[in-house]
Amino acid sequence: MKKLFLAAFAVFAFASVNAQDEESSALSEGSWVVEANTGFGASQWGHTANTGIGLYSIDGITVWSIGGEAGYFVMDDLAIKLGLGYNDFDGASSFSYKLGAKYYIDSQFPVQVDLTGASGDDVFGDESPLWLGIQGGYAWFVADNISIEPGLRYNLSMNEDFTDEGMVEFRVGFALHF
Repeated sequence: MKKLFLAAFAVFAFASVNAQDEESSALSEGSWVVEANTGFGASQWGHTANTGIGLYSIDGITVWSIGGEAGYFVMDDLAIKLGLGYNDFDGASSFSYKLGAKYYIDSQFPVQVDLTGASGDDVFGDESPLWLGIQGGYAWFVADNISIEPGLRYNLSMNEDFTDEGMVEFRVGFALHF
């Protein structure tokens, strides 16, 4: 009975997704996006304040992160986004948050601007690091509501006492649009 219920639910959910209005798109006002991102090339500090999925290891220190982002399209091609993440810096943990906006130029080239912050006494001490990030890339829609979004990201530290270095990352994002 449980399997039958789950199968019926799956069929209903699939039918609901496919029954969307022909004129609406994944990037239309009122739509939602849920994303998971990977990041390559950032320093250890970039991975300790991350709302994506990452693994970094050098000189016996391992840093990993897991998180995600969600956004709501306030108008066609423009989403306001929030992100949350958990990070482990060689046994010390931190939590990350992100607030930003993502705009799809010509419904195909996403550009994002955001603030990313982190907290974790074991990692940052008395500091509350904050980064200003800008990201650009390409949205490859493999289905009407699924996109793969490779791109480049630059994070600028807003804490001179913490670190004054900027970080460049190559990212690959995976997004579901509802």
